[in-house]
Amino acid sequence: MCRLRLLFSDSYDPWFNLSLEEYMFKNIPENQSILFLWRNQNTVVIGRAQNAWKECNTRRMERDGIKLARRSSGGGAVFHDLGNTCFTFISTQKHYNKKLSTNIVLNGLHHIGIKASFSGRNDLIINTTEGERKISGSAYRETPRCQFHHGTLLLHVDIDKLTYYLNPDIKKLKTKGIASIRSRVANLNQLKPDINHEEICQGLTKAFFEHYKMRVTPEVFSIENTSHIPGFSDQFNKQRDWNWNFGNTPIFTHQLDTRFDWGNVTLHFNIKHGIIDCCHIFTDCLEPDPLEKLEKKLIGIPYNTKSVSHCCTQWIKNWPQYKKELLEASDWLIKNIS
Repeated sequence: MCRLRLLFSDSYDPWFNLSLEEYMFKNIPENQSILFLWRNQNTVVIGRAQNAWKECNTRRMERDGIKLARRSSGGGAVFHDLGNTCFTFISTQKHYNKKLSTNIVLNGLHHIGIKASFSGRNDLIINTTEGERKISGSAYRETPRCQFHHGTLLLHVDIDKLTYYLNPDIKKLKTKGIASIRSRVANLNQLKPDINHEEICQGLTKAFFEHYKMRVTPEVFSIENTSHIPGFSDQFNKQRDWNWNFGNTPIFTHQLDTRFDWGNVTLHFNIKHGIIDCCHIFTDCLEPDPLEKLEKKLIGIPYNTKSVSHCCTQWIKNWPQYKKELLEASDWLIKNIS
């Protein structure tokens, strides 16, 4: 018989929760299935192969204290706050598949009076007065030994923040015939106004136990009670490290251009592992020397507002006679790299 575990996190830290998920995935014993329920506060979570600078507005996030977390599965970027319930199924069962866990989620929603259905590749939808709307997205990961399926349920997520911090792929939205993120998602509180995280957890737990025809005692994890777990601190340190969340971004280029009163400026960056690997600045201004110096100073620093701002501050000090113009260029650059 399969041995079950039901796990809860009392932390809202995305780096901790994703670390716990990854640790359990790597260390799950044979013939076990896990349901892990958790929440993140004010976070953008991106897929393993995504470009953080393309998928979200990092400048707004840095200013407002929104965390960025890269997960180990594929898929797209999502915004999490406490109006969002996250679920993870991990299993080493021979007959486990994502259809099984999807049905557990659907049955869990049914237990609390919500009728939802599976749609497309990885979405759950409900019917609203405006038509079908997405209330859950999922991602999957598989190794020869085990599989996991994790996803989200939108209970009462702040949709304004979701649209404010994410930069959606407009081509993708147009392909699907959808005008915006706001028009394609819905919160479950549209159907059940008083819905909350605890009720969702109760519904999913009941469906999980019903499927396996057994019950287990829930286990609650926190940052404090995981410090003794061998190897967990290494996983946690990796998950919250800039090199994983930003530096793991595939190689990409970014070109910026604008017109100032004193001339046109075009910047072309190559970014490798989150570091400016190459920089070229083109301009028709009458005094190009300062910009040519900046071109060299930017190479080798992290591609984020803090590093670029520090670099520009030091750069401007060397050219006091052009302070006004260089401040304009610096402000423009810092705003647009995000």
